[in-house]
Amino acid sequence: MDAKDLPDEVQESRGFAQVTNDDLNRHEPIVTDLARTRPRLAIVVPCFNEELVIRETVRRLVGILRDLREKGQIASESFLYFVDDGSLDGTWSILRELNKSEREVKALKLSRNFGHQNAVLAGLLAVRHRADCAISLDADLQHDEQAIYSFLDKYRQGADIVYGVRRNAGNVPISKRLFSSVFYWLMSSLGAKVIKDHPDYRLISAKVLDTLADYKEVNVFLRGIFANMGFKSEVVHFDVHERLAGTTHYSWTKMIGLALDGVTSFTVAPLRMIAMGGVLITLGALAISVFIIVSALRGDVVPGWASTVLPIYVLGGLQIMIIGLVAEYIGKIYSEVKQRPRFISEQELS
Repeated sequence: MDAKDLPDEVQESRGFAQVTNDDLNRHEPIVTDLARTRPRLAIVVPCFNEELVIRETVRRLVGILRDLREKGQIASESFLYFVDDGSLDGTWSILRELNKSEREVKALKLSRNFGHQNAVLAGLLAVRHRADCAISLDADLQHDEQAIYSFLDKYRQGADIVYGVRRNAGNVPISKRLFSSVFYWLMSSLGAKVIKDHPDYRLISAKVLDTLADYKEVNVFLRGIFANMGFKSEVVHFDVHERLAGTTHYSWTKMIGLALDGVTSFTVAPLRMIAMGGVLITLGALAISVFIIVSALRGDVVPGWASTVLPIYVLGGLQIMIIGLVAEYIGKIYSEVKQRPRFISEQELS
């Protein structure tokens, strides 16, 4: 059976456009890629103890989905997908309630808190076969949800990854801004690919979702993974808003842990720097040894303990730091070898 013999609604669902004589005269393609022009969109939202803002988050995102649907920019099957990362408050109860009242709301509950990166990964892999593209953003509404329109514009133009990049830092403390700047500078200096000022606010296509499923690493650093894939990418700048309620759950400990995951997952430059440092220290020790021997032969020995104790403390501190860095890499290898689950799903609301 030819495509023209199919009912109109079947032709549309399979991506066939209606063809007229004018269409043929213009030599336009007769097949429309609905996955680009009107995709099934999944918005993945990781959340941890967000009972104070989750209702407002759902209200705003549902409003955007319905507006996009009315404009014909996304498919009617588009939905929100919340990932409860082991919340200890009423977040999951609220999501169950909203799942019954709002057809766009779907959710996944993890058995415990596995961390932000694993929660995002769990959501993306869960929507992999249900969406043509997916957008991930935080539940606290600090990521400007209006940027979703721009994300989809870039996607329709052919981008497979669209990075949300902060235009401003919002009310983030200066200390955390400085830490973030140092982190991105360090990653770039060590040769790792990252997008500066890019949080986990991005759009990825189904092609990228399939590729992401091939990454089996336990120590997940999504910002580095996507930046190293090589697919066509674009950038959308957005403003950072203040939290509507509650406090940030991203502590200094989590920030430092994420930074360590980023550095140790995507570059071995620190290990090479250790090797080079060891060579330089050895050359310096040889030079000092020659100096001491020459001084002893001349009878010009420098008295005092400072020249002896100071190098011991300096070298001792360097050794401890180097052992700690090597141990960090060994710890990552240990985690990878065990191949434990990156997350465990407890319940899903469809």
